[in-house]
Amino acid sequence: METNDFVIRRAVGADAVAVAEVWLRSFGAALPDVRRAHTDDQVRSWCREVVVPGQETWVATADGAVAGLMVLDGDDLDQLYVDPDMQGRGVGGRLVEVAKRRRPDGLALWTFQVNAPARRFYERHGFVAAESTDGHRNEEREPDVRYRWQPAA
Repeated sequence: METNDFVIRRAVGADAVAVAEVWLRSFGAALPDVRRAHTDDQVRSWCREVVVPGQETWVATADGAVAGLMVLDGDDLDQLYVDPDMQGRGVGGRLVEVAKRRRPDGLALWTFQVNAPARRFYERHGFVAAESTDGHRNEEREPDVRYRWQPAA
């Protein structure tokens, strides 16, 4: 059920708590068996001190509440999380559209190999798997896959 009843905008300092909570709920729901490298409080601190104030962070809000978040770091779509209660409503797709407009020359991202729903989502949005690793470069030590998106010629 897709809805357009949400607003996409740059995150501001007041969003940091909600950004962290969406990140935590989404990660927990999507990847319950993946070892988290950081505690909940460390994630909250990272969102408050690093992500929202220092990175290109976007939020999707519904009725004023953060429903999803996206972080762009150079040409990397570094974070994309949608609150589990808001998934399937077009929030993630709209955030990816923003990312493509902001990085019209192409994007790349990492996701865990075990995250089949995320992999299907990215593939539906034109991303192609380009590299797989055993996870030795990520903090979770979880096998991952690098996806790339290039605009149509």
